[in-house]
Amino acid sequence: MPANQSHTTPHITPYVWTNGPSVDQSQTSLMGRELEFYSEAGIDLDRCAIRRNLPPAKLYEEALHNEGAVLSATGALINYSGIKTGRSPGDKRIVYEETSRNDIWWGPVNIKMDEHSFEINRERAIDYLNTRGDIYVFDGFAGWDPKYRIKVRVICARAYHALFMRNMLIRPTADELRDFGEPDFIIYNAGQFPANRFTNGMTSQTSVSINFKRMEMVILGTEYAGEMKKGVFSVMHYVQPAKFGQLSIHAAANVGIESEDVTLFFGLSGTGKTTLSADPKRQLIGDDEHVWSDDGVFNIEGGCYAKCANLSPSKEPQIYDAVRFGTVLENVVYDPEERYPDFDDTSITENTRAAYPIDFIPNARIPCMTSSHPKNIIMLTCDAYGILPPVSSLSPEQASYHFLAGYTSKTPGTEEGIMDPIPTFSTCYSAPFITLHPIRYASMLADKMRKHKTACWLINTGWVGGKYGTGSRIPLGHTRAIIDAIHGGALVSPFTSGQPEELSGWHNYDVFNLTIPTAVPGVPNQVLDPSKAWDDEDAFERERVKLARLFNRAFRMFEHDASDEVKAAGPTI
Repeated sequence: MPANQSHTTPHITPYVWTNGPSVDQSQTSLMGRELEFYSEAGIDLDRCAIRRNLPPAKLYEEALHNEGAVLSATGALINYSGIKTGRSPGDKRIVYEETSRNDIWWGPVNIKMDEHSFEINRERAIDYLNTRGDIYVFDGFAGWDPKYRIKVRVICARAYHALFMRNMLIRPTADELRDFGEPDFIIYNAGQFPANRFTNGMTSQTSVSINFKRMEMVILGTEYAGEMKKGVFSVMHYVQPAKFGQLSIHAAANVGIESEDVTLFFGLSGTGKTTLSADPKRQLIGDDEHVWSDDGVFNIEGGCYAKCANLSPSKEPQIYDAVRFGTVLENVVYDPEERYPDFDDTSITENTRAAYPIDFIPNARIPCMTSSHPKNIIMLTCDAYGILPPVSSLSPEQASYHFLAGYTSKTPGTEEGIMDPIPTFSTCYSAPFITLHPIRYASMLADKMRKHKTACWLINTGWVGGKYGTGSRIPLGHTRAIIDAIHGGALVSPFTSGQPEELSGWHNYDVFNLTIPTAVPGVPNQVLDPSKAWDDEDAFERERVKLARLFNRAFRMFEHDASDEVKAAGPTI
């Protein structure tokens, strides 16, 4: 610091209504509408400063100054979500009201909340926000296609939450922001303040509730930023099929640079969806949430939310390079001296995350949409039993079956005595965010696949040669080689080019009745058929029957709704 310069406390402007230093007539008009909106919402403008649509640098300043955030050596902002380091699905509620109650798939995923309880939570959230000196607001879009997008307003008490949603939603242009008008959906995030657990329907001090009649979401008792992202997806998962007639999907998507062939990647956490969709030879449309519309495919989000445990430049170079200024690192440990993130240290949580704008990926397609329809669908599973083949070609009926099943498996946790993998069946690969009955999504997917002659592949990124603990994880290089063969034409689905029995190079994998290739460039032949990869044949058969029974048991919930052809597409023992 120069000798003639003394340290001064950064000045924080008490009211920020616009995105720039000047206010023209249109912005003055917008200010009036904004004042009316906040007054009607119950925000006390005499006590609170509305920090609206601040740029990243200002949000950095405020998070560093007020929230204990850390500026990492890479330029990313590191901040912490408190006690909750992941979503709280058991505390998610949807209001039971007349406009949506006949559409919602009520049950353990979508738990009913009465309108009065929602109003109590909403008032509790706004009362808390009114105690803050600054309230942060971000206005953005969900959905890149203007024909189907919705306007979202986020109102929160933490600068890092505002920056997170600035990254995850689609950022309006200056003209779009000036003409933004009334939002279609509002998030009130008062996550630092607990819910009243004695309120009817509450089971804890955490509450994440959505009201489709009011088109509002209220968050209490959790500061995990991912609740906002997935709340928007839950809304789009309802609005797109029920109101627009379009298929919303929990999937990544990329497209050939010249061929315009779109691929969708379905998969639960840990299956490699984000990693495999970030292909340097193709353009990324998005890594998590999309809509397959009548016009093509478009991304719902404006950013990526990547898991960064054990992130490295060799395995995931595009994601690693995206950790720079503007990126939010959530719950990541860092070196206290050099401030470099330590992605290998998961002592806070295994669920460390990086949220960054999608244009931080060099080969992202901007705008994130295409008029082409998917040529391939890849359903990813991490099978810790070592039973499912690394790649299988699925018939249309099998595609519907596996989409409804949504299988993956989690490896044993840190508790002693747990020796077996934990199977997970998440219907439509998005059970925590589904709002309509799964059959509605599955039927829409099947109709679109038939119409556009889309091929479907089941790819196992889990274990081979034995289950977890005895076999080995399928190398990422082998999985990439399989996907390259699909994109390059070395693997062509027999269900879109002819009948499997008529083509050489394919054979049936019994019990699961899957059609698997005999050879794939870059992948050892003995790896492609699990029955040949195991040394212990008896152990292999025991595990195969065990997994097949798990599939059959999980699918019973659809036995009265799925067609006979789809039910017959599952494993047979």
